[in-house]
Amino acid sequence: MKSKVYFSKVLTPERVIDLYNALGMKLEGNVGVKVHSGEQGNQNFLKPEFLKPMIDYVNGTVIECNTAYPGARNTSEKHKRLFEKHGWYKYFVVDLMDEDDDDLVLDIPNGKIIKKDYVGSHLNRYDSILVLSHFKGHPMGGYGGALKQLSIGFASSKGKAYIHSAGRTIDQFNLWNDLPPQNSFLEAMADAASAVHNKFKGKIVYISLMCNMSVDCDCCEVAEDPCMKDIGVLASFDPVAIDRACIDLVKKSNDPGVPHFMERVTSRNDEHTIEAAEELGIGSQDYELINID
Repeated sequence: MKSKVYFSKVLTPERVIDLYNALGMKLEGNVGVKVHSGEQGNQNFLKPEFLKPMIDYVNGTVIECNTAYPGARNTSEKHKRLFEKHGWYKYFVVDLMDEDDDDLVLDIPNGKIIKKDYVGSHLNRYDSILVLSHFKGHPMGGYGGALKQLSIGFASSKGKAYIHSAGRTIDQFNLWNDLPPQNSFLEAMADAASAVHNKFKGKIVYISLMCNMSVDCDCCEVAEDPCMKDIGVLASFDPVAIDRACIDLVKKSNDPGVPHFMERVTSRNDEHTIEAAEELGIGSQDYELINID
C-alpha cells in the first residue's frame, strides 16, 4: 500500500494547518514541535511568525537541541540568546532538550552503522511529535528534510557528533578531524532517524515546507541565497515518502535552479539516506501524492 503524501502549492500558515488536518489524526497530550532555530546570520530559516498558527493549533512546545560545530548554537547559553534574538520566545514555550547534558540513549538494534542514538533527555516529556521541516540543501548531507530533522535535529550535541562521525566519537571538538566515508555518515543518519520515528510511531506527523530553497542549510551562518522558486508544503505520516516526494518535486520542476540544487544533492549521494531509511523499515519510497488546492 502506497504511503500518502498530501501536497499544496499554496504556502500559507493556513494551508499548513489544512494539510495537517488532511492526515486525519490529532496529535494528543504534550506535543513537541521540532523546528530549526536558525544559525546566527542565516537568512533562510523558517520564521516563528509563519509557523505560529500551526504550532498554536496543536498547542505545541517548540523543541530543539544544541549543535556540534562552532557557532551561536553549540552551548545552551548561546543558543537561548539566539532563540531570543530570532523571536521564538516571543511566541512560544521553547524547550532546549539537551540543556541538562544528560542524554537519553535510544537503542537501534538493527542499525546499519550505529546501534544507539543520543537525543535530548527532555524528549521523554512529550507524548506526540510534529516535525516541521524546511526542505533545502545541506553542505554535508546534500539536502535537509524530515529524515535530517529526525536524526541530526533530535540528537543532542553529543549525538550529532556521534552521527557525523558514524559512531566514532561523541566529542564535538574532535569530530571534524577524521570524518568517516560519506555513505557511513548517511546511513548513520538513517539509523538515528529510525530511533526517533520508532519511539513515537503512530504519534508523529511530518510537515515539510519547500520554500527559501538554498543549497545551504539553515545551520549555515553564511548561506547562499535560494536558487529555486518556492514549490509548496507537504504532509505525511511517512518520513521516507515525504523526503522522496520533495526530491521528486524538485526533479520535475522546470525551475532553472534545479541543476544547481540537485548537484548539491547528488554530489553528496544523499538520496542514499532515503534508501537506507526505507531498508530500516520506517517508511516507503512508494507514495501517492494527493493534491490539496
